[in-house]
Amino acid sequence: MTVSRHVEEVASPQRLRVGAGVVDFATREIEMLGARRSVRVTPKAVAVLRVLARSPGAVFSRNDLLAEAWPDTMPTDDVLTQAITQLRKAFGQGDVGAAEGRRYIETIAKSGYRLTVPVSVLEPPALEHVSLETPPPGHVSPASPISSDASPVAHPAPASSSARFPSTAEVAAVPGSASASGHAAWWAGAVVALVAIGLVSLMLLAPQISGSRPASTDATAVVQGKPYRLVTSAAGFELSPSLSPDASQVAYSARTLHDGTPLPGQSILVQATTGSAPHALSIPAVGERDDLPVWSPDGERIAFARWDDAGGCRIMLAAVAVVGQAREIARCDGSELLSFDWLPDGSGLLFGTMTGSLDGAGVRVLDLATGQWRAIRYPASPGDIDYLPKVSPDGRWIAFVRNPQLGDLWRIPVDGGEAEQLTQLGAEFRGLSWTSDGQSLVYGRRIDSETRLHRFDLGTGTISDLGIEDAQMPAIARNADMVAFVHRQPQFALNRIDAVSGHRERLFASSGRDTQPVVAPDGRQLVFTSDRSGSSELWWADLERSDSLRSIPGVRPDTRQPPVWSDDSRRVLISALDAHGRPGIVEIEPASGTVTALPVPAAHPLQAVYGEDGALFVIEEEREGRTALVAYDRSWRVRGRLDGVSHVQFDPQRGRVLYTRLDGNGIWSATADLAQPQRLSADVPSRWRYRSWALTSDGQLSYLDSDSDCRSRMTRFVIGDGGLERQDEHCLDASNRSTVNGFSGHRQGWLVSIAVDDGTDIGVMAMPVASNDERSLLAKFLIALRRKMS
Repeated sequence: MTVSRHVEEVASPQRLRVGAGVVDFATREIEMLGARRSVRVTPKAVAVLRVLARSPGAVFSRNDLLAEAWPDTMPTDDVLTQAITQLRKAFGQGDVGAAEGRRYIETIAKSGYRLTVPVSVLEPPALEHVSLETPPPGHVSPASPISSDASPVAHPAPASSSARFPSTAEVAAVPGSASASGHAAWWAGAVVALVAIGLVSLMLLAPQISGSRPASTDATAVVQGKPYRLVTSAAGFELSPSLSPDASQVAYSARTLHDGTPLPGQSILVQATTGSAPHALSIPAVGERDDLPVWSPDGERIAFARWDDAGGCRIMLAAVAVVGQAREIARCDGSELLSFDWLPDGSGLLFGTMTGSLDGAGVRVLDLATGQWRAIRYPASPGDIDYLPKVSPDGRWIAFVRNPQLGDLWRIPVDGGEAEQLTQLGAEFRGLSWTSDGQSLVYGRRIDSETRLHRFDLGTGTISDLGIEDAQMPAIARNADMVAFVHRQPQFALNRIDAVSGHRERLFASSGRDTQPVVAPDGRQLVFTSDRSGSSELWWADLERSDSLRSIPGVRPDTRQPPVWSDDSRRVLISALDAHGRPGIVEIEPASGTVTALPVPAAHPLQAVYGEDGALFVIEEEREGRTALVAYDRSWRVRGRLDGVSHVQFDPQRGRVLYTRLDGNGIWSATADLAQPQRLSADVPSRWRYRSWALTSDGQLSYLDSDSDCRSRMTRFVIGDGGLERQDEHCLDASNRSTVNGFSGHRQGWLVSIAVDDGTDIGVMAMPVASNDERSLLAKFLIALRRKMS
């Protein structure tokens, strides 16, 4: 079946002014005012921009953009995301700046994208400054005339070394397989084509059958900006939102104010979601802080947690109509990552694993009438942490996050039974909530340098991004399609801090988030991750040359783990994501820009570090969220294995491996073949700050944590025969938080990423409606079919 396209009789313009930039479609170059040079983008990025520029301000759905920029193919959503990211990076050059450049193309939640700046034609001269006309309804522009062929960039081969691991290209191919694979591909293509013909026919009839209508492209629906509103605006941090059942009020935790000045205590505040001054529900004593409010199903009570400086923890219950009269209903002493929710009938509270209690493993119920605990029976392994339990609106299921350091979504029947793993993400989760219809789960997940909200559809198993930047901790009202969340847009900067004088020097000014600074053993080279260009990239610099800073092209860091240098300061190992978001280990020579993918024999490698004599230590994610640390020699033969490892570093002075575990606090040591494990510390680091430690060149260990008196605190330890011995402690910053996923220690001090602009607000919006677009379902079906047959 052939689908005809309307072809414009007038040739498309070849040069446009887009905001403060000039786009040359013939050369695929974008030149911004004040930039040193123009930026050349890919043919597909140009094709996407051509569509968006056709009607500035109008919203184009992802399906529309995929159909026009990738005609007659079945691409994944990732390719469009990459094209948008590349355009935003190009528009962020020069005087505009990265932050403003990112706003040139706006993401509209559950709708698509739109160009937010004016567009005018620059060629031919007679048409200069004439606005582009909006095409008539139903018009489909022709495919971009620019060729999609791109010349590959040749990188110089890395210098040979006896310790170097073979690249993927060096692995021998299986002979005699080309013919068979060619026939298989032909039959797969034929089957896909036949299925597509039938499904396209059904798709074209679908609007008549289901009554669905095409998505509107009326720009007036989104002219007001973002789909949410912030209901708080005070300085500092507003956290842990919970909506009343009817979504008319929101409870959250924040420092209380007196005459506009924040007090030391942290209270539970309540205010209307339409916007009003908050009032304090709880009044903690000096040295206490309140957090984690959860609204009861009847809207009359709020349960919350109260901590004190001595380490005590209590679960409190307060009537919404009465201020300052909360009563204790349970103890939660020692719990590092507390989580609880109401049962749908209001008879009790559902708790996740309470790490401070010997009998607190797994999901449990606290009966409010009797004060008795009841364990829910379901399979779990020793050391599993089941976090954020939430009961479905129909009362049938309990969803939760298992092992949230590298977690996934799970569910069990409400009375116990078989446990079902719903996702295979190995992600850092920040919040979980059911949609009011019980058909989906909404969660916060850290991706690159930010946390975003995603929806997991239980019926189809598909995951969709809600399109909100820097959002976490979603809380959906029980009886209304409204969601509250924490909105955070921090700016992090790299700091070089002297351990003796405390002098702090900021490196490489930018308006983005610079994180994970890792200095080479030579003390001169530095790599770090940053979104300063508009997307997450790996950057390199020579600390003795201020003009040396540049990004490493072709590498999208998996920011769950920091980069690692080789002992000779020539190479870097990092976990990077491919075009489909799958992790892999790459080896980089920053001086030459060479990037080599390593054929690690693991489907989901999370971290890799160098050992001695060409050894490599790799943390691999396995089924059901488990991890294993595997030691390989230079021929990829397994030398040893340890289960349940979350982070690893190699100590060259002692020839031993140091590592943390998912199932407990502390740090362990083992030989190079991962034998003779020895626990060096019972409490440092915490299992939730498992990446917040580093070895210095003199064999000391530094640990980065925080408390109410010091938001960024560094403690140094000496590694002795009996374990870790505390040496000294430094408060790096009393009020600003540091990142928790990578820093560098050296003899004289540290390289640490600390926030220079931080804080959170509570956002509220209508819950986006899940898409039932038949075209989207067709595309997903064909993509899945094609992958299965390839």
